[in-house]
Amino acid sequence: MSLIKSISGIRGTIGGQPGDNLTPIDIVKFSAAFGSIIANGKSETRIVIGRDGRISGNMVNQLVVNTLTGLGIHVVDLGLSTTPTVELAVKMENADGGIILTASHNPKEWNALKLLNREGEFISAETGAEVLQLADSGDITFASVDKLGTVTEDESYLQKHIDAVVNYPLVDREAIAARGFRVVVDAVNSTGAIYVPALLKALGVEEVIVLNETVNGRFAHNPEPLPEHLTQLSNEVVKQKAHLGIAVDPDVDRLAFVCEDGSMFGEEYTLVAVADYVLSQRKGNTVSNMSSTRALKDVTLKHGGEYFPSAVGEVNVVTKMKQHNAVIGGEGNGGIIVPDFHYGRDALIGIGLFLTHLAGHKNGIKSLRSRYPDYFISKNKIELAKGVDVTPIFEKIRTKYKSHPVNTEDGLKIEFDNDWVHLRTSNTEPIIRIYSESSFETTANNIALRLMQDIKEFS
Repeated sequence: MSLIKSISGIRGTIGGQPGDNLTPIDIVKFSAAFGSIIANGKSETRIVIGRDGRISGNMVNQLVVNTLTGLGIHVVDLGLSTTPTVELAVKMENADGGIILTASHNPKEWNALKLLNREGEFISAETGAEVLQLADSGDITFASVDKLGTVTEDESYLQKHIDAVVNYPLVDREAIAARGFRVVVDAVNSTGAIYVPALLKALGVEEVIVLNETVNGRFAHNPEPLPEHLTQLSNEVVKQKAHLGIAVDPDVDRLAFVCEDGSMFGEEYTLVAVADYVLSQRKGNTVSNMSSTRALKDVTLKHGGEYFPSAVGEVNVVTKMKQHNAVIGGEGNGGIIVPDFHYGRDALIGIGLFLTHLAGHKNGIKSLRSRYPDYFISKNKIELAKGVDVTPIFEKIRTKYKSHPVNTEDGLKIEFDNDWVHLRTSNTEPIIRIYSESSFETTANNIALRLMQDIKEFS
């Protein structure tokens, strides 16, 4: 069990000892530190919060709300929500910051505090460091009884988010409705069960079958939307003779599709397909993290744009998108970022854009997938013992492959002609991730196995 403090927020398993896990004491400590930094002596401070459907969500929510009001902060509580909805709400409320209570794709025993600035974007590494320092020092002053904050519960943002998607200029509701799509949704027992079917209905999709629709946080399968976890969805798409399947993670910022024959569209190709559509309507540049498929670069060049890689992590992708005025970007894990919608991964705008793209393609989703290159990414991980320093391990691997181009901006990325491998420690789990890509699946797997053996040898 772990407590992980990183650029992705404060994440840990519920229960256990303070400082080692995400206990009530840790939740209060970090909420108080973040709230104090956001308030920073202002006469009035407003923070938006929302949560996914996790078992611990209500407990964590109450601790955070009461801590913030204890600081004199006014809280807008969206209740059961999604990460992108909270990001949108921060801007719409003209709030000073936001907190999303979700551990994203992690299993049910995890929860987290994802921290947002007044732009509805993840806080910078510098602000994150301030939060950690203040939490450790405990130098926090709470409000007197006459200056306690207030709580406003606001359930209107489900509709506001859906309306924003439906009214987005590149989303064509009429074209989507005209295709008469039958869609199966795997909502993995979280807030996707509330938001995704409502969005599909608003887009004119009349036939929606929802799997794992009870919002109880008792995930029916591993909640990360990877092929090995989507067998139920795949089987149901075929059984229902559906046009496609849609999978989201518990906080609805990752998006994956299943084709009409039950095969995977590929989470890496969610961004590729959406970018292909957006770039056909708007010329410009793209960004994805360096663990993502090179197919995005291929599509970008086809449309006359320029592709830029970033370090892994949404905040890094967003920074690079702003630097290069990207019109679309995201991550190969099914994360779509549409900058003039908002600078955050958003499965809902991703669904709107993807279905518009598919509606304009005369054949099915399997045929659409065939338009893109067949690159294969092998995604692996090695668990780390507590306290392991990966720096000397990576340095030894870098030395071993010194004859190949190496990028050290984020861990270690090594180029092998047209293939590559990327090694990095996770922001959210005590592991090393090993991603490798090739035009051949066996080659990608063999590269990953070779590097995993190197890691073991040099550990």
